[in-house]
Amino acid sequence: MATALAALLLVIVQPGLSAESPGPPAPEDSQPMAGSFRLSQVRILGVPVINVASLRVAGPEAGPDAAERARVIEGNLDLLYRPTQPCTPGERICELLLERSGVGAVEAVCDPDHLGLQGAPEALQVVVTQRQAGGLNQLAAVVPGRATPFPLLTVTAADAQLNGTSEAALAQRWRGRLQRRLRRAREIYGAQQISERLWDAARVVVVLAALLVLAVWLWRRLQRQLPRQHRQCVEGADHFAAARFHLAQSLSRLLLASVLVLGVAIGAVVLLATPGQVAPAIDVLFQPLVVLFKALAMVVVAALLRALVGLLLSQWASNVFVPVAFQARRDQRYRSLLRVLRRLVDLACLLLFGVWTVVGIPVLRDLSSNALLASGAVLGALALVFQGLLRDFVAGLVLLFDDRYAIGDTVEIGGRLGEVIDVGVLSTELRCQDQRVVVVPNSGCEQSVNHTKLRSGAEVSLLLSRDTNLARALAVITAELAAFAADPTWQSLLLKPPTLLGVDAMTADGLRVTALLITEAGRQEQVRRALLERLAQRLEAVAAGEPG
Repeated sequence: MATALAALLLVIVQPGLSAESPGPPAPEDSQPMAGSFRLSQVRILGVPVINVASLRVAGPEAGPDAAERARVIEGNLDLLYRPTQPCTPGERICELLLERSGVGAVEAVCDPDHLGLQGAPEALQVVVTQRQAGGLNQLAAVVPGRATPFPLLTVTAADAQLNGTSEAALAQRWRGRLQRRLRRAREIYGAQQISERLWDAARVVVVLAALLVLAVWLWRRLQRQLPRQHRQCVEGADHFAAARFHLAQSLSRLLLASVLVLGVAIGAVVLLATPGQVAPAIDVLFQPLVVLFKALAMVVVAALLRALVGLLLSQWASNVFVPVAFQARRDQRYRSLLRVLRRLVDLACLLLFGVWTVVGIPVLRDLSSNALLASGAVLGALALVFQGLLRDFVAGLVLLFDDRYAIGDTVEIGGRLGEVIDVGVLSTELRCQDQRVVVVPNSGCEQSVNHTKLRSGAEVSLLLSRDTNLARALAVITAELAAFAADPTWQSLLLKPPTLLGVDAMTADGLRVTALLITEAGRQEQVRRALLERLAQRLEAVAAGEPG
């Protein structure tokens, strides 16, 4: 769509294709170089017409700098085709009251053509003159009504050396080119040309605005239908429900993109209404295509980087020299690192895309060093404002590479116990036993207790009454612990046989006896509950007088 709009606009504004706004002169350190010469472009209505040169190594006979020459020459050329207003509105009114009505003067300083350089395109002639015999060749404009030619530029020895010709031949070549382009510029600034451009731009804006309204209306209608189609897709009302939903979703995105493109096209047409703004208008018109190309490039780069990260991490996780006891932990870290590093890749590509897009905007591309310094100061102020987010980001990287916890671990952070379900760039998510999800900023995870790193453990506590035969109860518990360790159902989950720690405390209710379990990571609660159930059943059986 953007290409078709560009073709339409180019046809409509064909009379003003040369009407481009002059760009700011390039600083000296950014001027293009050609061997021992420094180049600078001279533009008429923003379109380069000639290249002036100066020697890179300044000597006693070195002329003015190329950039300075280009600025002066462009100023001289502007006077021949661009009407300028040298006075403010108040000054023009005062001049009208004091001069014309008071003394009947026919000349006015505030007249846009007070220098007598404006006129019909065909009346303008560019000639080659010499300041003195054997001197430098000078290009000047001959305008009816002026007794002497208006000097435009001087052809220097550096210009002739760069172009590989004599100064006189180069002056003749530039004379024809400048005369042709200056006459064309006068035509573009004519009242008839401006009127035609305004009418053409108004007609195109009306058409684009109608298309924009239609696209917005269709997009709103599809947005209202999407929830209903999504419910039908989830419920499986028919075989084509999913296809209709995805088609409507794709059309909605396409219409939204069309709205953005049409809005940009309207802005470009508005720029076209002013002489000298064709180049910025074309830049604005093609900006969506440029942004789309950059987005596709970043998507490809992100996909390649994500694949590379996955390949490197898979090689790291499948290292054969890692002990078997640490292999499960490495697999767990692999899942966490893969998720977070892919997010970092996406974030880096997104930031790069944003910077690339902003730098490509014509207005921002030509910012001066002072503007860049001001932007740096703004970024520094934003860094101070969002220092909490930066602290969370750095803390997240430290937590990730320091292996404090990974996805699937059971950790305790700030008095909250839960399973780690996500380790993000800025925060960590825990799912508690009551299924609540707690989001903890990474900067608040400095002190954490990991219950499942490499191995897990649990204490099994039993409360015995005071009149219990302690020696016999301890013997029964020891025997049951040994039987539990030999049970094939639980043997594979135990890293060590359960250990009886003995009497842990004496309370008003009785004696508390504890045993220690060491299990595989994350299996401690399952094993603890099973062992506690078997111990309770065994003690109840002994208390009831059953043998054992």
